[in-house]
Amino acid sequence: MSRRIFAFAFLALIVFIAGYSQPTINVARAQTGSYSLRPNDQLRIRVYNEPELSGDYQVDGGGFVSVPLAGQVKAAGLTTGQLERAITSKLVKGLIRDPRVAVQIVTYGPFYVHGEVKRAGEYPYRPGQTVMDAIASAGGFTYRANEKKIYVRRAGANIEDAYPADATVPIYPGDNVRVPERFF
Repeated sequence: MSRRIFAFAFLALIVFIAGYSQPTINVARAQTGSYSLRPNDQLRIRVYNEPELSGDYQVDGGGFVSVPLAGQVKAAGLTTGQLERAITSKLVKGLIRDPRVAVQIVTYGPFYVHGEVKRAGEYPYRPGQTVMDAIASAGGFTYRANEKKIYVRRAGANIEDAYPADATVPIYPGDNVRVPERFF
């Protein structure tokens, strides 16, 4: 009897582990907790009981934030929680004992829409936006637009990826959305 219980428990453990080892798609990437910071993001950094260190900072083109007493801190690619820990570790090495740091995203960097849309240009990013939201922000398609295909070049990438226009494709700050012209 105990062998059956052991076998059942072992099998349950394997099923439990297998459920957690499956690859997941990070649909909520743009939400503050899992969003990776990028250049041009505007941050509000608070160091409690240190008002001269607290304020609004922008992630520069190199991906760094310059915080007094902490110096240049790499921010690009980190979540807000990871940046809080990075700033805290730099402040601990400085003059502040037991610093408590909070990082909040005030505004995201923009995204860009080009091609056959009514108002091509730079637009403010909002978490959860899709390619079709971006096109709607740009006034929609022109009469010459190929409404079946859309190209997206991710921030920092050198190539464009083609997507069907009806696909739900998320966009992120720094992305370039291009609507091609139709030929017939």
